[in-house]
Amino acid sequence: MRIQISKFGNLLVSRPEGKEAFLAAKAYTLKAGESEFILDFAGVDVLTPSWADEFIGGIKREFQNTSIKYENTSNPSVQETLNMI
Repeated sequence: MRIQISKFGNLLVSRPEGKEAFLAAKAYTLKAGESEFILDFAGVDVLTPSWADEFIGGIKREFQNTSIKYENTSNPSVQETLNMI
């Protein structure tokens, strides 16, 4: 399943926003039983570790048997954040 991260905004900076995005995705997009989630960061200008920790960490906690792949990670902000978490 592909998730277009820019649907949550292009400036993804705060922990509360990351948690809210995860809860919305969990309710409407993420489905148990998927073998893979592809997080597509096209259109994201800023990604902070706090936002990513809430969103990606939430996926890792709730969907432990689902692999996560990342696409369109050429933005330095996205690259550094993904390296940190």
